[in-house]
Amino acid sequence: MDIAAMSMVLSQMKVSQQAGISVLKMSMDSGESKMNHMVQMIERSTKMMEQSVLPNLGNSIDIKG
Repeated sequence: MDIAAMSMVLSQMKVSQQAGISVLKMSMDSGESKMNHMVQMIERSTKMMEQSVLPNLGNSIDIKG
């Protein structure tokens, strides 16, 4: 194999590797975004469940000493 052909092959491999890394990064970003949304949904549902069990919690403050 001559040097020019070898250079082309290496260049194509580098481009392919960079494309793979870009796709992986996009996938990781998407997964992180989905995870953040899921955590927010769980936090909201936890607050709603707490309020349904203890609806008067936090509505008044006892300031008598």
